[in-house]
Amino acid sequence: MGEYASSDAAAALARAAQLGATVRKRSRWFVWYQVVFGCVAAVIVLVAGLVQAPYGAQLSGGLGAALAAGLAVYAARQPVARRGFAVRHSIFMGAWVLLYLAVLLPGAILFHGNAAWWVPGAVVVSLPGLIGGYLEARK
Repeated sequence: MGEYASSDAAAALARAAQLGATVRKRSRWFVWYQVVFGCVAAVIVLVAGLVQAPYGAQLSGGLGAALAAGLAVYAARQPVARRGFAVRHSIFMGAWVLLYLAVLLPGAILFHGNAAWWVPGAVVVSLPGLIGGYLEARK
């Protein structure tokens, strides 16, 4: 009877390892999600700050809406998310919102059209997505 139980345990452990590997492989989509978000967020900031008003705001708003809709559909279609996904995603989005507002609000008031503000600002706004994608890829 001990031999039967140990073979069941070994099979269960092998199955758990197989499922863990499948989850790791199938949850790589979040890496691309973050990288795409970071790159498009940089473009949105550049458009908002460097394109003449009111077209810059309208175009960046449209790009932001398209990005949000496209990534929401993409994420909803993914069959797997690793444990802790909600926490990681909340941290990623929270950091992005803070940086976006820190660049956009002073930029809109004081630096509209000034590439010396908007180009570094776009890089800063893209960092949560790029760093998050890098960290997620390492797991």
